[in-house]
Amino acid sequence: MKKAVALRYDPEKEHAPKVIAKGKGESAENIIKVAELHNLPIHKDEDLVELLSKVEIDKEIPEKLYVAVVEVFGFIYKITNPK
Repeated sequence: MKKAVALRYDPEKEHAPKVIAKGKGESAENIIKVAELHNLPIHKDEDLVELLSKVEIDKEIPEKLYVAVVEVFGFIYKITNPK
């Protein structure tokens, strides 16, 4: 079953990225559709989604996931800021 997790990070307001949406099946499809509709970057990583799906909505990700999420944000930065 497809899973999706949406993150938000505003360094001026938040100490760490927050889970703002998560879902399985049809809910996951809707999260992905909304991201696509708003031209938000999508990164596929089943293992990371599995870990992030355990975080409650509107809660910051735990420190043990910082490195993995920083790698995703690095990926997003590269595709949204081409040289």
